Amino acid sequence: MTATADGRLEPQYDPEPAADGSDNEVEAEVLAPSEDTADLAAAVLQRAVDHLLGLQDESGWWKGDLETNVTMDAEDLLLRQFLGIRTEEQTRATGDWIRSQQQPDGTWATFYGGPPELSTTVEAYVALKLVGDDPEAPHMRRASAYIREHGGIAASRVFTRIWLALFGWWSWEKLPELPPEIIFLPRHVPLNIYSFGCWARQTIVPLTVVSAHRPVREAPFDLSELHVDPDAPYPPRSFAAPYTWDGIFERLDRVLHLYHRLPLKPGRKQALQQAARWIIDRQEADGCWGGIQPPAVYSLIALHLLGYELDHPVMKAGLDAFDRFTVHTEEGHRWIEACQSPVWDTCLAAIALSDAGLPADHPALLRAADWMLGEEIAIRGDWGVQRPGLAPGGWAFEFENDTYPDIDDTAEVVLALRRIAHPEPARLNAAVERGIEWTLGMQSKKGAWAAFDADNTSTLPNKLPFCDFGEVIDPPSADVTAHVVEMLAGSGLTADPRVRRGIDWLLREQEEDGSWFGRWGTNYIYGVGSVLPALAAAGIPSGHQSVRRAVRWLEQHQNADGGWGEDMRSYTDRSWAGRGTSTASQTAWALMALLAAGESGGAVDRGVRWLAATQLPEGTWDEPEFTGTGFPWDFSINYNLYRLVFPVTALGRYLAARSAT
Repeated sequence: MTATADGRLEPQYDPEPAADGSDNEVEAEVLAPSEDTADLAAAVLQRAVDHLLGLQDESGWWKGDLETNVTMDAEDLLLRQFLGIRTEEQTRATGDWIRSQQQPDGTWATFYGGPPELSTTVEAYVALKLVGDDPEAPHMRRASAYIREHGGIAASRVFTRIWLALFGWWSWEKLPELPPEIIFLPRHVPLNIYSFGCWARQTIVPLTVVSAHRPVREAPFDLSELHVDPDAPYPPRSFAAPYTWDGIFERLDRVLHLYHRLPLKPGRKQALQQAARWIIDRQEADGCWGGIQPPAVYSLIALHLLGYELDHPVMKAGLDAFDRFTVHTEEGHRWIEACQSPVWDTCLAAIALSDAGLPADHPALLRAADWMLGEEIAIRGDWGVQRPGLAPGGWAFEFENDTYPDIDDTAEVVLALRRIAHPEPARLNAAVERGIEWTLGMQSKKGAWAAFDADNTSTLPNKLPFCDFGEVIDPPSADVTAHVVEMLAGSGLTADPRVRRGIDWLLREQEEDGSWFGRWGTNYIYGVGSVLPALAAAGIPSGHQSVRRAVRWLEQHQNADGGWGEDMRSYTDRSWAGRGTSTASQTAWALMALLAAGESGGAVDRGVRWLAATQLPEGTWDEPEFTGTGFPWDFSINYNLYRLVFPVTALGRYLAARSAT
């Protein structure tokens, strides 16, 4: 495959049409096994590259829709009900979407094909009742029956019950106490706000304001049908042993409830004022907080309770941000993105197109570079609490998120920029160097890297009674560390002691079966797909025992159809590791790992042929499965661009390896 003057890729021949891409179980061998797999891959890659180029915004960025679950949509309606701004059109379109996502048994899951999830089902049911659905309708009766059978509202997560408490459907007294005075705790004291991961602290601070006010808006209906026993909605509470951490925190919570009842609370007014300043200081230029939904909704509620009217600039900007997070479908549905990923999508797209053979000065790559350079972060954020002497640098995930750059995006942006022949090399190189220095400065003590903070590893926050909504700390992970090592090795720093420590950490973190845990992607396939390219970039030979163990693991977990897939359940059930319906993104991750390990033929060719067999006519792949991770198991993500950028990367590297032999 060669590139023409305008950057298009020319396959050697035009193959027969692919099989129907809607069937993930298609046998790859149906595609003319006598034909050379490289020729087939070239044609598939051409279609994929054309499609990817067509998705670029004229400003230079790419962004795929980011799907999560219907709690985002239910909470959007509840927020608008609380603020008194819910419209009939929003209500109808959101209700249609939530209804469309209901499973035949009446429940809702947190990921495609996943099991029923109680809290999600509670929130979806409440939203549909707000829309006007009759609780006696069959789909509502199935949902309420499931909820009662699984413990009712009382068994749902704390955050679900907080939403219900806003309307009197649950008692504030029956929720864990969140005192705003936590804002006063200095950094060296356990459980100060910087003990939490950045997403958690941005959520907790506004929630302390909400907890202090305990607001109740008039409920438009009751929810007695969601209690196991409507006459006794609050079951007796059991306490842990007093000398365990759980027991200690439970008793601390009882003390805080007593404190809440005191008529005078020294420092409460000052704590609320400081919390308001903290929240406002962290509002991004686009009006959002942290670029993600939970901090944004709770910040709006908190500021409204503190007296900020809806026409206040801070409130208006925050509400406007939600409009930009809203997706309207051709069917008339309306759903909310939990966050947006333009920086991440753009750097991955640029790497993919470079791997596919586009010239380094291709116009699409130059536009992407210009846009990424404009997104560099030059101010200090919360990361500076742990690294006060470190100069700013790096990139975030979203359009506007200067307070929270992340290490993973920074590593991939640097990898992308290094591949582009920008007409202002000094400008590009300076940004790259700042990103490298910032990344090196964010290394944690044991040699690895986390996503947003350094050494955010205390497990105490996980034990607090209200921390049942997913990960609340940000420890180092294999996938982020691997991306950093790959980036630093590509920058000529393999011999740097800090990089060697990162490599050593990765080798120590390998699972007994040869895989690596994938924190931000699903799951062990993502871990292996991240680590093996990093080890190869760092000069670890393909014969190294860690590499061979990982290769064997991938070969053992290849599906019969030639692809790879892994279900989200692997986060809670190790028997699901490497098991699941074949997907384009996970197949590509496996191929990227095998190619980095020097593999060819066999498993590699079967994986390439699976991608060819399942490609859609327009050049992308169908992938309803969720392969991205927010919080392992608790919050799953379908990045709609993963199904395209990673196959382009894998196919490009496959063809490069073939041409090199």
